[in-house]
Amino acid sequence: MATLIANYGGSPISAPALREIPIDSNTDAVAFVDSLTLGQIDLVILLTGVGTRALITLVDSTRDRASFIAALARTRVAARGPKPVAALREIGLTPWLVAPEPNTWRELLAVIDSRSSEFPLRGARVAVQEYGASNQQLLDGLRERGAAVTSVPVYRYALPENTKPLEEAARALADGQVDVALFTTSMQVVHLLAIARLHALEQKVRDGLRSVAVASIGPTTSEELREQGIAIDIEASHPKMGFLVRDAAERAGGILRAKRGSGPDS
Repeated sequence: MATLIANYGGSPISAPALREIPIDSNTDAVAFVDSLTLGQIDLVILLTGVGTRALITLVDSTRDRASFIAALARTRVAARGPKPVAALREIGLTPWLVAPEPNTWRELLAVIDSRSSEFPLRGARVAVQEYGASNQQLLDGLRERGAAVTSVPVYRYALPENTKPLEEAARALADGQVDVALFTTSMQVVHLLAIARLHALEQKVRDGLRSVAVASIGPTTSEELREQGIAIDIEASHPKMGFLVRDAAERAGGILRAKRGSGPDS
């Protein structure tokens, strides 16, 4: 991503904001694998590629891979986007359905609803592979439709082991040394504000974000920004890093001129 920014003439400030770590106890995931193998799950929802691969790694260390894959092949599988689809292909499987862009929980529920004549959710046993933090809107939406929902946490998000780059980025925002802020996940927003709060910089960082062009990769990240009271200036035309950087490069100059009265030409 830093290379993309540089290719458009920008000066990237790289600030890793999260890391994925395994859940300390995988009892829920193991219980899911056993239930799936016994035919006790009607629909599996895979939200991330890394989570799908983590499940397979867990199976390799605790259960029989062939039995798990065979059980998954017999079960309807819904994928939130292309990354879990790619992980399924690695084990020779194709999902029953895939949520269209921008691949949020809303599109996922909508595409499941569109197949309700084939597979009604009422009374269905649904397992949801979670990522980082629980998606309560998705779980509530499934339950409202009458499904019996089981959460399958595989990993969670934590701050990076080295938080110095994130602290430096927060200080740069607070000091007015940033023109564009790019966010690619909702947890980046949460962790940036957490680090700012830790160093008594939160209000200055919030003030700084009001004077820069804030760009979000897609609706899930945009939703978190709004919940945190941060206005969004740019949402990527497609939820991909390349589109995010391109759209920011094309629009940031005008946004900065409007916010500051003057600003970079591009």
